[in-house]
Amino acid sequence: MDFDFDADQQAFIAEVRVFLNEVRQWPDAAEIMCPERESDSILADTPARKAFNRELAKRGYLGLSWPREYGGQERPGIYEYLLNEELSRVGAPLIGKGVGCVGQTLISHGSEKLKQEFLPKILRAEIEFALGYSEPHAGSDLAALKLKAERVDGGWRLNGQKMFTTSAHFADWYWLAARTDFEAPKHKGISLFLVPMDQPGITIHPIETMGEHVTNQVFIDDVFVGDDYLVGEVDRGWTYICEALDYERFTFYTFSPLEEKLKALKETLRNTRRDGDRVIDVPHVRRRMARLIAEVETSKMLQRRVIYAASLGRVPTVEAAMCKLYSTGLHQRLADFALDALGPEGLLHKADHAAPAAGKWEWSYRATALDTIGAGTSEIQKNIIARRELELPLTN
Repeated sequence: MDFDFDADQQAFIAEVRVFLNEVRQWPDAAEIMCPERESDSILADTPARKAFNRELAKRGYLGLSWPREYGGQERPGIYEYLLNEELSRVGAPLIGKGVGCVGQTLISHGSEKLKQEFLPKILRAEIEFALGYSEPHAGSDLAALKLKAERVDGGWRLNGQKMFTTSAHFADWYWLAARTDFEAPKHKGISLFLVPMDQPGITIHPIETMGEHVTNQVFIDDVFVGDDYLVGEVDRGWTYICEALDYERFTFYTFSPLEEKLKALKETLRNTRRDGDRVIDVPHVRRRMARLIAEVETSKMLQRRVIYAASLGRVPTVEAAMCKLYSTGLHQRLADFALDALGPEGLLHKADHAAPAAGKWEWSYRATALDTIGAGTSEIQKNIIARRELELPLTN
């Protein structure tokens, strides 16, 4: 297993870093590069961050792995991973679900109308999507979704509710999963639709999490969707959803935020004194720091296994589950240790001018809980590992 990047890949990394150094000179650079935002730093949710994505588009960084006939460059998926690794390192918005699960699914299964309407806009970073999957009773068990799509003249009538839809409060279009056949087994009878977020009958209620990340509750009341905006075939949506997750394997599991967080923690502990001594020099602090350094390296190895497996043409389901389970827990352990080491002052909110490291660690402590839930809970990842790697039997 070779974890090193080749010369072309290293040159691409250097090129991206040069570009990001240019962005640091922009007047709104501090709004674009926000690593302290934790889990929502990946979103293009402000005008400045959307403008940044349009600049990515102008420089040819969007659609790197797309076929040339649709405006892409047909480069290996590793380049999209490398790009997102550098973007996440500085807290800039990632290339996003439009290029990944939406664009790739449309290329594979969308009608010519949908390809012509959406693919150019995605490549120009002119459009934002929200993924309408989870529901009040269908989160980790996504196939249990109940949002109903009933056949009517010329299209479909949608009714139901979605929960925890990231991006719904600023997205342009809803990539919406609905049940089109209630008699079929739950993994069947699901279809995908594209719906404008400003469509009459869509009501969005933002929900702020304890980590100050905005997610959304969305109500769908008698929303009409024309046949032209059905993605692929009726009742094949579950297949498309699963395929879309595979498109994200290269880009979702970035390691650099953990690496940068470890550097920041070392710096904080070096600059914090207690009873005249640097906190980092306290023996029990040094022991725990040594363990965390080793854990960060372990997380890097697990992440590289995802990339390596995908580069061989395999779907790295187990490797991705191991990586997500371990790395999201490690983000929590880093924040927990930081608060222990900093003492009472570490609990100060970022709004308090006396907060160590501008309140980064108190915020991280609150925000990292979300990462163990989103994109499949830790319990789901354990089930995947148990069934597919350890071959343990299912229990009731």
